[in-house]
Amino acid sequence: MTINTEDLLDSILGSLDRVDYIKAEDIPDIDLYMDQVTTFMESHLRNSTRYPGEDKILTKTMINNYAKNDLLPPPVKKKYSKEHVLLLIFIYYYKGILSISDIQQLLKPITDRFFDTEDPFDLEAVYEEVFGLERKQTDALKADITEKFKLAEQTFQDAPPESRQFLKMFAFIGMLGFDAYLKKLLIEKLIDSMGDIKGIQERKKSKKQEDSSQTEG
Repeated sequence: MTINTEDLLDSILGSLDRVDYIKAEDIPDIDLYMDQVTTFMESHLRNSTRYPGEDKILTKTMINNYAKNDLLPPPVKKKYSKEHVLLLIFIYYYKGILSISDIQQLLKPITDRFFDTEDPFDLEAVYEEVFGLERKQTDALKADITEKFKLAEQTFQDAPPESRQFLKMFAFIGMLGFDAYLKKLLIEKLIDSMGDIKGIQERKKSKKQEDSSQTEG
């Protein structure tokens, strides 16, 4: 068996189709207690874990830590709203590649502007827009993975036969890993730039207020 077997490639691509996407409409419109939140997340994201029978999607300790680190607004009377669940889904996907401080910096302006607002363009609208883009990228991602798979198939032609399959797989994983590494670096730089933009805006606002105060004086 070699790395370019159709069964292996089909299995890899099929795993992408099994990654669950929670639609905003699937989330209850009523407030939930913590146990209900963890149960909901477990039932909808179980297939996205490496070891579905063992891995925990979300625990009470995790939720408490997120609130403690200002990633999640506090519950109201020990109940979590639909918007709390939306934020928890964002956190779930980001925590695998970003630090807590990066997630905090990324989500804080979203929470400040769109959490618990009367404006029609709320956190649910942001969520649907972002995850709508992700769903559209699945076909492009499959094509990219297929291309990398075929490139890996051409490597290590002169390697010892007993090591060839392993080395081809190693090359394939290496390409995927480097791609993930570069994207992680890009995300971190974008988050840093968001902080720079916010700082510039705050300095401009402060300068405007200072000028206005001097004019009035």
